[in-house]
Amino acid sequence: MNFHIPKIERITGAATVSHFLLMFGYKLFSLFFPLFLFVRGFSLPEVGYVYLLIYLPIAVFSPIVGFLNHKINPAILADLGILGYAFYSLSMIVIQNQLVFYLCQILLGISAALFFVSMRAVLMGSHLQNFDRSFGWFYSSPFYADAFAPVVGALFIWKFDFVGVFVLSLTFHIFNAIFCFLYLRKPALALVDDGFELKRVILNYKKAFAKIKEKSILPFILISFSILFLAGFYRAFFVLFLKDIGWSQNQILGFGSLLSVAFLPISILVIKKLESKKSKEHIIKGGLVFGLFTVLFGVLGFCFKFLFLFKAFYLTALIIFLIIMAKSVGAFLANSSRSGLVSQELRQYPEEAGAIDTIFSPLGAAFGSLIAGLIVGFLGFSNLFILGGIFVLLIVSLMQRVH
Repeated sequence: MNFHIPKIERITGAATVSHFLLMFGYKLFSLFFPLFLFVRGFSLPEVGYVYLLIYLPIAVFSPIVGFLNHKINPAILADLGILGYAFYSLSMIVIQNQLVFYLCQILLGISAALFFVSMRAVLMGSHLQNFDRSFGWFYSSPFYADAFAPVVGALFIWKFDFVGVFVLSLTFHIFNAIFCFLYLRKPALALVDDGFELKRVILNYKKAFAKIKEKSILPFILISFSILFLAGFYRAFFVLFLKDIGWSQNQILGFGSLLSVAFLPISILVIKKLESKKSKEHIIKGGLVFGLFTVLFGVLGFCFKFLFLFKAFYLTALIIFLIIMAKSVGAFLANSSRSGLVSQELRQYPEEAGAIDTIFSPLGAAFGSLIAGLIVGFLGFSNLFILGGIFVLLIVSLMQRVH
């Protein structure tokens, strides 16, 4: 079989590297962030609130950033977002006041909006040969960061406590800000339109949303959004679920790193599949895979504590490993294809398309984390994932009928 690395265009490569550096700096500690909150005395609902404060501002500020991308070089705005991440890392070292801590979560969300809307605008506004493939590369960055950042972060936490890992995170973000400025500032300059008026951006959003509401697009957007909603469950409570079934912090660390390392070659295969440009078909398949394996994860969750009591850690880890790998493939396939679909359908409005596409992920994560935090206490982790998986499968089934 002839194996080849999917093509990566220069602008896609620079955006992917910057995304990797941003995620590496953040994921040095993000895997342990729910545990960090738990140690600080946060309840399960409060953990959900924290993620709501991070992700909801991304959705709220994305349209504003979309407008600013017309007036200001998107690479400069992305740089401001990166520096916001740097400030967040610094604030986690020095902030003790609870109210200020919550405000910092909101600041992180605004920073993420600046980065992701601007980067999507740069990609969508460029003359790319294959949008699905380009976004496949862009979305693969977190998996590359996941492969190494948690291990490095854990070493720094072990040696220097959380102060050490936040300082390291700060260093990565400053380096990334320099990289983004040097490699993306000139290519992104072509998107700036100093004469662009607010009336035009409002009109563009109206046209863009009118296009998205069409029967040929909306069902696939909703399928992707249901996946992102359920991803909020995983983001806030997967690590706490592993802790709940008896795993130690070191076991969680090693497992998280193994998942990401193993996904690297798989992500390349998925990106190759994205070259076929079958966006709608990929979104449906991704939703089915994600929903089915989430239901399976919840069903088997009732057995994991029992297996752990009988010292069957490796069997438990293998089962969870296979399930999480499968659901990650489904999410990766569906979300990359959604961005490709939005890029193709809204190619006349790249800045607005970048903002709209950015809204989906944080909005899903925000409300997914919040609702999971409110109901996990009486449902339990396993029932939470079972119901979430069924929800995604129902959405896929309904949207296929509508389409």
